[in-house]
Amino acid sequence: MSSETATGHETHSHTHGGGHHHSPEELKSLTELEGLRDSARNKAKADYGDANIYLSEKDFNDDSLRPMFETKPGYFLFVIALASVMAVGVAAFVRQMVVGMGVTGLHQPVFWGAYIATFVFWVGLSHSGTIVSSILRLTMANWRRPILRGAEAMTAFSLMVAGLFPMIHVGRQWRVYYMFPLPNQRELWPNFKSPLMWDMMAISIYLTGSLTFLYIGLLPDIATARDRAISNGNWRAGYLRLLALGWRGGNYDWAVYNKASLFLAVIILCIAPSVHTIVSWDFAMTMTPGWHTTIFGPYFVVGAINSGVAGVILLMIIIRSIFKLQHIIRDLHIDCLGQLQLVIALIWLYFYFCEFNVTWYSHKPEEMAVWDWQWERFPLQLIAMVGGTALAVGLLGFKKIRRNMKAMVAITILINIGMYCERYLIVVPVLSHRDNPYKWTDYWASPTELSIILMSFCFFALLYAVFIKVFPIITMADVKEGVVISGDVRLGKHAVRVQVKE
Repeated sequence: MSSETATGHETHSHTHGGGHHHSPEELKSLTELEGLRDSARNKAKADYGDANIYLSEKDFNDDSLRPMFETKPGYFLFVIALASVMAVGVAAFVRQMVVGMGVTGLHQPVFWGAYIATFVFWVGLSHSGTIVSSILRLTMANWRRPILRGAEAMTAFSLMVAGLFPMIHVGRQWRVYYMFPLPNQRELWPNFKSPLMWDMMAISIYLTGSLTFLYIGLLPDIATARDRAISNGNWRAGYLRLLALGWRGGNYDWAVYNKASLFLAVIILCIAPSVHTIVSWDFAMTMTPGWHTTIFGPYFVVGAINSGVAGVILLMIIIRSIFKLQHIIRDLHIDCLGQLQLVIALIWLYFYFCEFNVTWYSHKPEEMAVWDWQWERFPLQLIAMVGGTALAVGLLGFKKIRRNMKAMVAITILINIGMYCERYLIVVPVLSHRDNPYKWTDYWASPTELSIILMSFCFFALLYAVFIKVFPIITMADVKEGVVISGDVRLGKHAVRVQVKE
């Protein structure tokens, strides 16, 4: 990273005959000049968006690795609290497995409930990292750099959590292997028409690609953390040395790294939309009114990106606040993510309007009955979904709101609450209000289901908390590259902003 070349030594005068002793008046003037210089420097720091060019490479490495190498007591309390809540969820799951699915609120005809809605929510949240990271890498958006690692990790952990729900939902966990196309001596094969198998194959492929993408991006920063751990005699040196794969930062290393990153970005950009399209086919491939529609594929993908971007914004704000990384994850990054959130939310509202408009215009009784049932039984969820997203769109149009961290936290939470309600409204009303009035019923998630769902959120938070202590959470190599291609050239007393195209 480039650092400031002018150090202020020119303000001290020297003579050939020896040191010149400054009078008190001269010292006071020098102090005032240094104060003016520091004030101008701080204003310049605040004005720079994508990177802080006044931060030396050593200071940047120290700040970026501090979340990894420095652990406070609050961290252990947080992990213990998460583990305690997870223990309750695990106990509920064991009880469900022993007693049976009767402990849930699922009953005829509602055999898909909160479990499947939560599964779709987590798969949607996974679109945060890899698809956003891929798009930003391919478009060479400079502001992407500090947020890439956190977004990509979010994708991997969301998929890990999502993969649990099909296995939880089947009830007979000892036969879960039927969801995988595993050869066996009885020549039995899974039912390829089953949505459960579609989901597991899609998640497996997407998770493999996402973990590979995350690991390749980690390599240069693992090497930096390795060197720090070795010099400090830290216990992390062992696994970091192994995972760094002998990275030395030579020309060949960087050439292979750049090619691999570009290749994986393209591959992930193709895989990610297909995954949520396959999840939408769980519903659209049926003949059930309210589900059998061709718009579900793109509608699910846009909704996934909408909730995913909101999740990234929320996590970035939390990370920068807890670890004091405001000078690395800057206001500009949150602002740009907010603009992206605004565009995606508008597209989602457009798709929702199209879905409703087609149903309203055709006015098929079985289709309209689903909408009427939603407004009659689930008005709060509909208001949270549509009204919350519309409110977020209105607020995100203002720059002051996008740069207000408290407002952005509230907006992103509101968006994800709305997106969870959307998944719930897709699953439950359609099944509880089928074409046979004698089977109309209500569904409420049981305490067992709620405990397991809460466990999934704690599991995600725990995975993220452990990751921060095991690997660098800031994409240091990309940020350093950004400082090199975007910085200042000093011309006398002035600094001119320059940018080199990648």
